[in-house]
Amino acid sequence: MTLVKICGLRDAEMALETAKAGADMIGIMFAESRRKVTPQECHDLVEALKEKRTQGRDAIFEGPVRGEVSARSWYGAWADAIEMAIARYRPLIVGVFAGMTPEEVNNIADAAGIDLVQLSGGEDDEFVRRIERPVMRVVHVKEGMSAEDVEDRSRPGIAAGLMLDTFSKSALGGTGKSFDWSVAAELARTRPFLLAGGLNPENVAAAVAQVEPWGVDVSSGVETDGSKDIEKIRAFIRAAKGVRVGN
Repeated sequence: MTLVKICGLRDAEMALETAKAGADMIGIMFAESRRKVTPQECHDLVEALKEKRTQGRDAIFEGPVRGEVSARSWYGAWADAIEMAIARYRPLIVGVFAGMTPEEVNNIADAAGIDLVQLSGGEDDEFVRRIERPVMRVVHVKEGMSAEDVEDRSRPGIAAGLMLDTFSKSALGGTGKSFDWSVAAELARTRPFLLAGGLNPENVAAAVAQVEPWGVDVSSGVETDGSKDIEKIRAFIRAAKGVRVGN
């Protein structure tokens, strides 16, 4: 079943309702954005979600070590590890970062107590290697890019996961605009990833059916007047998870 990440949450009550609706991952923004959390908002949200966990407060990932699996198997092995963690600790808490140093990312992640780090600022391989938590790496897909181009920007053995989002000169995400899904569909034949960019409750089922991604990510597509809308979140999750893909 398709995984769902709801990104850009800022308050504990909405996070709990989102978790209850079936979200597998919840993203909180540390990068500059109108959705960026304050330290107090982050604390309240993380504490509220972790209080509901029954198998420990901090998620444990049994992911592969570089050299233990082939490059072809790397992302699949990490997808299995993340799914196992989701089954135990749902929803996983993902911190979204950009424009910082590795030290800043690690320090904030430790203080916040998040589970995964999402890097959305085009960070290079060395930057990713210096992050202490498993990394979800974002590749922003420009017009004219091919699946091979995306593969070149997401070599196995470095990040734990991959997200494809729409390139924008003005924002690192949450633009409400999609890219060419045929590129994503081609990449889905070789590796799991989260599909983002322009998704909403009305089109996510079609996106899942065409692309067959490992998971989907949404922010602006479940907002009303700039704020998260729990009815849209519920509708998005139902639509995303209601599609059968593969064999």
